[in-house]
Amino acid sequence: MAEQELIIFVDEAGKPTGEVGSKLECHNAETKLHLAFSCYVFRRSDHKFLVTQRAHSKKVWPGVWSNSFCGHPAPGEVIEAAIVRRGKFELGLTGLQDIRCILPKYVYITPPYNGIVEHEFCPIYVAYVDSEPVPNPTEVEAYKWKAWPEYIQILTEDADKMSWWCKDQYQHIEDIEPFVSLSN
Repeated sequence: MAEQELIIFVDEAGKPTGEVGSKLECHNAETKLHLAFSCYVFRRSDHKFLVTQRAHSKKVWPGVWSNSFCGHPAPGEVIEAAIVRRGKFELGLTGLQDIRCILPKYVYITPPYNGIVEHEFCPIYVAYVDSEPVPNPTEVEAYKWKAWPEYIQILTEDADKMSWWCKDQYQHIEDIEPFVSLSN
């Protein structure tokens, strides 16, 4: 039997409340604020950004295109370790490098999508990789490497195909390195 994935509930400052819950059971129409992360992965050789399509079988936001990957740290797990774990699990990425937090206090709540609201205290990270993804089909339907300006164009021209949070995050990260230099 697979181990149940737990999420950590937090207050508005991101401090754990001491309460945890089942990831699948707690994502619903009234999802409580919980700890997560969002990671933007760049290929070191050409600085292209990894855009992924969420698997159609996922409960939360199935089939939409989004930033490289997102996830939840387990109780007692530091976020950087969770990033390495989820990068390997979702995309088969080994050797994530230079993982750094670029926006430590990003919080969002989505409108309902298929009856589910996402509500996360979600620090945003960047990481670099030299290898190609090997997607886990239960997590990732497809992926593309895009130059950052191409990604920005997708966010505006194909916005209805993109996750709510990646569109919202862009408004908060567009003026932060490495995104500024990639935009020029």
